[in-house]
Order: sequence, then structure tokens, then C-alpha cells
Amino acid sequence: MYTYTTKGVCARQINFDIEEGKLHNVSFMGGCNGNTKAVAKLLEGQDAAWAVGILKGNDCNGRGTSCADQLARAVQAALDGSLQEA
Repeated sequence: MYTYTTKGVCARQINFDIEEGKLHNVSFMGGCNGNTKAVAKLLEGQDAAWAVGILKGNDCNGRGTSCADQLARAVQAALDGSLQEA
């Protein structure tokens, strides 16, 4: 399981697994409960690199980031090897 501490968004932390290049068990601590649960459901079993491409740069109210963008950053870091599994 990967754990990522977010920056600039309501969600404080994102947890997820990557197995054989696919996302699993995405969960957010904090944030907009319905939206983060929906994102997690939509991404279950999806290609991790694809998820980065579709979510990266998503903005929330002019913050320059969002919970979805933070997830993209976390997944990219995991794929690059700069985020270690907990």
C-alpha cells in the first residue's frame, strides 16, 4: 500500500495499491466524501498510467491542484519509484 500526504487540498492523505500496473483500494482521508469515493470506484482496476494522464492537472476552485490531481501526482511518484510502499 502506498500512502501519500497531500498538499493544497481538503483531503489530507491518499492510500492506494498498484498491482500489475493497475490501481486498487484507492481511498482518501478527508476531502469531499462523495466525490472521492466516486473517484476511487471509477479507478478500481484501471491502468495506473492512464489514471495519471486523465487526472493530472485537474483544478479545484483555482487552487492549482485538486484531490484528483494529488492522486495523479501520488500514482506518478509510485510509478517512478520516488514514493515507497508503506
